[in-house]
Amino acid sequence: MQFEVWAPQADRVTLHCGGVTRALERDPARDGWWSGEAKAADGTRYGFALDDGPVLPDPRSRRQPDGPDGLSAVVDHGRYAWHTEWAGRPLPGAVLYELHVGTYTPEGTLDAAAERLGHLVELGITHVELMPLCPFPGRHGWGYEGVSLWAVHEPYGGPEALRRFVDRAHGLGLGVILDVVHNHLGPSGNHLPAFGPYFTDRHHTPWGAAVNLDGPGSDEVRAFLLGSALAWLRDYRIDGLRLDAVHALADTRACHFLEELSRAVDHLGADTGRPLFLIAESDLNDPRVVTARAEGGLGLHAQWSDDFHHALHTALTGESQGYYADFARAPLAALAKTLTGGFFHDGTYSSFRGRHHGRALDRGRVAAHRLVGYSQTHDQVGNRAQGDRLAAVLSPGLLACAAALTLTAPFTPMLFMGEEWAAGTPWQFFTDHTDPELAEAVRRGRRREFTAHGWAEEDVPDPQDPATRDRSCLDWSEPERPPHARVLDWYRRLVTLRHTHPDLTDPDLADTKVAYDEEGRWLAFRRGDVRVAVNLGKEPAAIPLGTRPARVLAAWEPVERPGTDGVLLVPGESCVVLEQS
Repeated sequence: MQFEVWAPQADRVTLHCGGVTRALERDPARDGWWSGEAKAADGTRYGFALDDGPVLPDPRSRRQPDGPDGLSAVVDHGRYAWHTEWAGRPLPGAVLYELHVGTYTPEGTLDAAAERLGHLVELGITHVELMPLCPFPGRHGWGYEGVSLWAVHEPYGGPEALRRFVDRAHGLGLGVILDVVHNHLGPSGNHLPAFGPYFTDRHHTPWGAAVNLDGPGSDEVRAFLLGSALAWLRDYRIDGLRLDAVHALADTRACHFLEELSRAVDHLGADTGRPLFLIAESDLNDPRVVTARAEGGLGLHAQWSDDFHHALHTALTGESQGYYADFARAPLAALAKTLTGGFFHDGTYSSFRGRHHGRALDRGRVAAHRLVGYSQTHDQVGNRAQGDRLAAVLSPGLLACAAALTLTAPFTPMLFMGEEWAAGTPWQFFTDHTDPELAEAVRRGRRREFTAHGWAEEDVPDPQDPATRDRSCLDWSEPERPPHARVLDWYRRLVTLRHTHPDLTDPDLADTKVAYDEEGRWLAFRRGDVRVAVNLGKEPAAIPLGTRPARVLAAWEPVERPGTDGVLLVPGESCVVLEQS
């Protein structure tokens, strides 16, 4: 078997494979690369020693059976016999579901999660979005501190379990999206700096030195990240990638890394005949992220819409601290702006940033499905001091309104696991760092962050306490009992409406028309012949919808259809979806 590694700064590279040691040779055709052959098969352990140093795992390791600091293991991707012929499932018309493998079930494995996929089929989900799966030290964590970007976290089940998960999902008609992190690696178990200039001090991120995308040696670093991304799509038949915090990818080259990645993914999609796509998490409010490459954009297929979340969250909760401040001044106006324009900050002043921010979308060029809308995500729940969901602070009626606005808005909707039944379990920040000093630093930092905002130190969960993770696991007995069962039924009805009424997946963002009353706490919008009305106030609201005859498609509380005057009376903290003829 051929082994190779990029180590441009090394004078000697030694392969340790299956108990045998041999020196590798420089590759005359590729600067900085070393290669050689050794006897190996699936599961054979191996690693590389640079200049007689310690044996380190392969930067492109496909498996780390003993964790990030252990030896790598050979993975034969051809051994798995796929059961499902899968033509793919495109992003337009999708309903996404964000899932954390480690807390979706108490077992916290891919196989256990796969056994629960039938629930998502009944709900009407089209794609499961898995939070990061790359190996990290310890057993439990969010996954954003992965350090082996080609491998699968062993406690989740490793590469074979991921194949089984994807195979089962595809067999049920579900696409699979994987959250990947290219902007940084975890602080523990990261051996890449020993091999080459994977990081640079020319740029900095919230996590330290930036990934080297534009300095000396960056060609190979970009190829490393591109290869990892394509491997997930090719070797595991993943349908799309969610790219974490792309605004932290510092790249001054004329061809941005994201443009290069989107081109490579489109080419792979053409080669495989499957619709592959990329979804960015971007704080830039820059339309170029989702604008086609031929039109001067980066060519990503969609991006998360935090502006929609912030407007919706402030309208529902009244919270106004931090980045919510600009939205909270007139939350329904902010919500109306995002529903019709995509971005709230489109060149406007952002008090949180202390500057103007964003740029307006061209609604005639950017299809509505290119923005992903949500009322909750792992970030927006887990980065609260106690990981409290909306269900902890809102009435069932307001939760129903949040669902209606998310699932009938112009954007591609995404749910966060458990949201669909108003899960009573929190989703808290938890870690399992094996380095005692790092564990203590994370613990202190978390408490310091929230005590500065008025929280008592004892009320901030200890990330390292196993109970913090255990509290965050979904309780699968909840969906069968009230009040959770009613909320789940409401979500199912709304998802069904989205699938059966083409107006709700119309890509024309400019066609959405909104009316609202800030003081009356109601908002209504039109998408084709569908009308959606939400009353966030406690008292009934009279909402004018026009005089065309209408029939009720779904209502959280019983309502009468509008009278001849076109006015719909909506009970307090309730919502209605109608169709006009």
